[in-house]
Amino acid sequence: MSRKNPARAAKRTNSRLQAFLLLGLGMLLAAALNPYRLMIGGILTTLIGMAVFLSFKPVIPVLRGQDLVTFLLAIGLALLGIALMTRRGYIGAGAVTPSLIVVAVAIIELLLAEHLTPGNFVPFMLSLWLPGIGLLVLGLIYVAVSIRA
Repeated sequence: MSRKNPARAAKRTNSRLQAFLLLGLGMLLAAALNPYRLMIGGILTTLIGMAVFLSFKPVIPVLRGQDLVTFLLAIGLALLGIALMTRRGYIGAGAVTPSLIVVAVAIIELLLAEHLTPGNFVPFMLSLWLPGIGLLVLGLIYVAVSIRA
């Protein structure tokens, strides 16, 4: 008979919740190298990661149970940041990336709500494999685009 250690399970849950933030923060750190390409995705992913963290671990009492409001606030603040970056000239006025990221998050949320995702999808999304693979793919895309340009 095996017994579960609640302290160990709580520690594993906290590290899984931080995986979303690591991807966004990694993108923001990479944006220091080239803010024109990575700033949009970095700020949007970081704020959506914070919304996911707050929906799983409600540390702000006002937002407890208000997952939709938390996501809307995150996306709204990210779009406000993107608008300010556009004014400063970091990105062009016709940037499509924010809408693609928001649509991808909405599709993932819809699939999760309808139980159409594979059984190991949520543990993958909450593990540290997400930022690792995500940053690797972004790095490969960045290298391919810089070679082509």
